[in-house]
Amino acid sequence: MYVNNNNNFFHGIMFHHFHDHGIHTKGQGSIDKDDFYKMINFIGRNNILDADVFFEKFKNNKLKNNQVCLTFDDAIKCQIDIALPILEELKIKSFFFVYTSIFQGKPDNLEFFRYFRINYFKNVDEFYDSFYEFLDKDLKSFFEKNNKKIQQTKIKFPHYSISDIKFRLVRDVFLTKVQYEDIMFLMFKDKKFNHNDFSKKLLFQKNDLKTLDNLGHLIGLHSHNHPTLLEKLTHDEQKSEYENCLSSVSEILDKPKNEIKCMSHPCGSYNADTLKILKELGIELGFKQIMTIEPEKGMKKVNNSFLEIARQDHADIFKRMN
Repeated sequence: MYVNNNNNFFHGIMFHHFHDHGIHTKGQGSIDKDDFYKMINFIGRNNILDADVFFEKFKNNKLKNNQVCLTFDDAIKCQIDIALPILEELKIKSFFFVYTSIFQGKPDNLEFFRYFRINYFKNVDEFYDSFYEFLDKDLKSFFEKNNKKIQQTKIKFPHYSISDIKFRLVRDVFLTKVQYEDIMFLMFKDKKFNHNDFSKKLLFQKNDLKTLDNLGHLIGLHSHNHPTLLEKLTHDEQKSEYENCLSSVSEILDKPKNEIKCMSHPCGSYNADTLKILKELGIELGFKQIMTIEPEKGMKKVNNSFLEIARQDHADIFKRMN
């Protein structure tokens, strides 16, 4: 049974990657269509509300503790190819949170990096070893200095291994975005991988967004460029991220901006500036990335505000099922 003492409050279920026997390769945290069916049964179909119903009940303070919704982040094509047919078959309408630079031909490289990591190395640890060889820096003191943060992150995101957490720290803190991407592109060159060949196969196109909207799923904001640490941006940079995202979604769907009311925080990263900006843009429902209270963000409860609704990562549910 899914609902227990640790999750007995309304929340979202967060999905990212799915795999099949085609372009969408199995990787860390990905599930196939059979896993998805099983997960929906485990959660309980009756507990899953359509996105618009969840939103309306939330606004009217009528959500029950066992009620959840399904959410999909990052505009990843496998969600269209693998998850969407199942959602339609089971008549489940969901939230899809998209970052929008991809629709202007300037995607974040995150999905290309992931595809490369999965398909050009025997396993993720071999990729990490190769990455550190290209980086060629002594990271011992950096990891020692950040040991407390590593342990805290492991508690917040139990589905990540310590190696995953260390890599993300190097990527997001030790290196700048430019430095990190320079290393990755050197690795691409070394393995003769051309990421430009994969954009349409790995990422949403504008028509995918229109299809989801026409089918009754709710499209929401997920920033414009998908920064991994949005909270480190200035107020004006954050404002630009969300204004551009809102304008882009509004234009593609041919809808007034004030009809787009929901969002999720990319990589769970936000601060007081973010919340203020989202309120000013008329956003009425926002999802974070975890199921716990973060005192450092001033939280007093799990669903701390209308812009900080908890989500359970599907990888944690998958572990419980197996």
